[in-house]
Amino acid sequence: MTATDHAVELVHAAARAASDKLATDILAFDVSEQLAITDAFVLASASNDRQVKAIVDEVEDKLREIGAKPIRREGERDGRWVLIDYGEIVVHVQHEEERRFYALERLWRDCPVLPLPADVTPGGE
Repeated sequence: MTATDHAVELVHAAARAASDKLATDILAFDVSEQLAITDAFVLASASNDRQVKAIVDEVEDKLREIGAKPIRREGERDGRWVLIDYGEIVVHVQHEEERRFYALERLWRDCPVLPLPADVTPGGE
């Protein structure tokens, strides 16, 4: 089983939104083989708490425009790692320090990386 086309569409919209707010290290993994509860993870980093919030707000705005509403959101109060669960995808926006410490890429390295649209700057270039 692989991520659905709709999940990939959501991944692309979330990645573009994060990129628009200058997120760095944007990655997406197809976790559908490993987890029954979601198809994909999107990871994005920010250099400070305010940028984490700005990225989260932009992701929610852009996904709302295409009809997606979050099921839940966690971590917003601390602003260091915000998780937005859309059911088919889960978006993780992390402060750079949390990103290095928790290293989700290492945890999910056996999962296929989903290609991102050309207009997304995955490494924050």
